Amino acid sequence: MVEQIRGDAPVLVIGLGRFGAACAGELDRLDRDVLAIDANLELVQKWSERVTHAVQADARNIDALTQIGAQDFQVAVVATGSSIESSVLITANLVDLKIPQIWAKAVSHSHGKILARVGANHVVYPEREAGERVAHLVSGRMLDFIRFDDDFVLAKMYPPKFIRGIGLNQSGVRTKFNVTVVGVKSPGRPFRYAEADTVVTNHDLIIVSGTNSDIERFASLER
Repeated sequence: MVEQIRGDAPVLVIGLGRFGAACAGELDRLDRDVLAIDANLELVQKWSERVTHAVQADARNIDALTQIGAQDFQVAVVATGSSIESSVLITANLVDLKIPQIWAKAVSHSHGKILARVGANHVVYPEREAGERVAHLVSGRMLDFIRFDDDFVLAKMYPPKFIRGIGLNQSGVRTKFNVTVVGVKSPGRPFRYAEADTVVTNHDLIIVSGTNSDIERFASLER
């Protein structure tokens, strides 16, 4: 049985490089209690006033983790990546401390496989995901792009000409191109959920969902 984690559970973040610092900072903005750990005293001092707690410690040492109470956390993020050996050892320590939910950063597919085998519940590839996203954006067809593990994609783009000025149910977007218009953004207004009779104008942006190939095909249509 998977243990239910509270949505406001404190988070242990190990590593205050760019990825870890961004994660810790955003968690703090979301009003989550954060204990940030790094072996670099300068980074710890830099972040000590930006998150709930920041501590200098060597997370490769399970005794050091125990001394700072790591075993009391339900959620941990292993944000170190420069040393694969270190990130694997830290992840293994967290597994030994029976932390229920462990997120770990990987720098390669093989690194990710090792982290998963050691016991990381979630493996993330920030550099790879950012690179893939940029590749889809440089064509100029999309304004934003998110792909999920099962090849499901959400994309923000300008609407193709053929769907403008008529209701979405009349345009046949879903039947012709296998994509769904999820939301519409009109100038000066917030995004709104799209409905069957929603009419998209020349000035709108749309959010669409579908598979990667279907979204690419839809994005290539005349604007």
